[in-house]
Amino acid sequence: MDDRDWLASRFDEFRPRLQSVAYSILGSVSDAEDAVQECWMRLDRSDSSDVRDLHGWLITVVGRICLDMLRRRGHRREYASDRLPEPIVEFDVTGPEQEVLLADSVGLALLVVLETLTPPERLAFVLHDVFGVPFSEIAPVVERSPEAARQLATRARRRVRTAPTPDPDMARQRAAVEAFLAAARSGDMAGLLEVLDPAVVFRADTGAAATVLPFPVRGARAVAERVLQTAPGFAPHATPAIVNGQAGAVFAPDGTPVGVIGFTVVDGRIVAIDLVADPAKLTHVEWQPPDATMRRRPTPSG
Repeated sequence: MDDRDWLASRFDEFRPRLQSVAYSILGSVSDAEDAVQECWMRLDRSDSSDVRDLHGWLITVVGRICLDMLRRRGHRREYASDRLPEPIVEFDVTGPEQEVLLADSVGLALLVVLETLTPPERLAFVLHDVFGVPFSEIAPVVERSPEAARQLATRARRRVRTAPTPDPDMARQRAAVEAFLAAARSGDMAGLLEVLDPAVVFRADTGAAATVLPFPVRGARAVAERVLQTAPGFAPHATPAIVNGQAGAVFAPDGTPVGVIGFTVVDGRIVAIDLVADPAKLTHVEWQPPDATMRRRPTPSG
């Protein structure tokens, strides 16, 4: 194995973590893939013989690429509901790559809050609070001192506290989601009210297509009524899945995903429902029966 093959092999070991870092910063699977590939190209072109900590070097490089992408993206929004990220959907988490992605997953509700941060705040928070990168390594990426980088993360943390912290018990999450779907299928208003938190919020991203139903919807009764309005079209086609590391569901009536819904469950009740039905944000979702084996992601190429 020559040096380039060895380097590609090492990069492939770190790819799942780099993908998680990039996605957490960007909220876009396709943009994250572009950032990781750009990271590989920079590594391939560089003299890495003096790099002692390849993992740390790669994370800071992908962070710098993501920061540039966030700044170029700016604040352009084509429609009001375009605040939900592309979801990460897993049907099987038995492989090492899937386990890494699941461990590093950032929920949809938290990503919504991250969208309100400035690019440097978002990068400092994600790198430090989610992935444990020291401020001394974050500082050159954001072109500030370590103390200034710490302040960026502190400001971000204040906003992030508004995001709900989901139950760590996946079985408890799934029980709440199953109760929600069962109530939706049977048109059971009382059942929905029992599983919904009184202050639940229901957000939806339907893409550029106009909708006569405004979002977000807040409050248990209002959300339950909205769910029952649309339940006949989606509830029978819901397949349980893991969405951004939390219990969720995918709707694929004819085998093509048309909607992904993530739930945030706290103390056994649903506090947030995030529906992504924008076709442009579902192109990467590979529909598979729950017992199918996830296809592995591609290795880096030159």
